[in-house]
Parts: sequence; C-alpha cells; structure tokens
Amino acid sequence: QVQLVESGGGLVQPGGSLRLSCAASGRISSINSMGWYRQAPGKQRELVARIISGVGTRSTDSVKGRFTISGDNAKNTVNLEVSSLKPEDTAVYYCNIEGNGMNFWGKGTLVTVSS
Repeated sequence: QVQLVESGGGLVQPGGSLRLSCAASGRISSINSMGWYRQAPGKQRELVARIISGVGTRSTDSVKGRFTISGDNAKNTVNLEVSSLKPEDTAVYYCNIEGNGMNFWGKGTLVTVSS
C-alpha cells in the first residue's frame, strides 16, 4: 500500500523559512493532483497549495507570495517552500496526492511559528 511521508517541519521564528518535503513509498502512476493542506488547532483542514495536472497551481490567498509548491510526478514527490512565516501559519501540514483513482494522505508534519 502506498504511503506518503512528510518531513521538514519544526519550530521557526516569525519571518523564518522552512522546506517541507513529501515522498511516496510506492509508485503512483497516474497523478491528477499533488498538494499540501494544513490544519491549525481548533480549525478545519484547509488547502494551502495544489498542483493540478494539465491545469496549473492553485494556492490559498493567505500564502500567495510566501509559499511555493513544486512537484515531480515521475518521482512522486511534492515540496513546499514556506517563507515569511507568521504565527497564524502554525499548523500540521499534510501532503496529498490524487492518483491511481485514489486519494493518498500523509500523517502530517508540525510547523510551529513562535518567538
């Protein structure tokens, strides 16, 4: 069974940067989209940024100009460069890949923005 594994989270000061990475443990051959979501304490999970095959990239307004998503369908990897971090970016960040007719999720990586 394919699993997604995230890495790169941690504690960072406001204004800092991180690189979140996600890799699949097996092969996902027909990818429709790759993306990152986040869930802050007491809130619902929300889309951060997403790459839709043949369409392009979508991201939530609050991260535009600060977060950059990149992905490699052949390698089944998707990364998120996060910069100019704010305390309100604190959340568990989840990787998601839609492919092979299925929806794959990672277990999440915690990003804490605090001084």
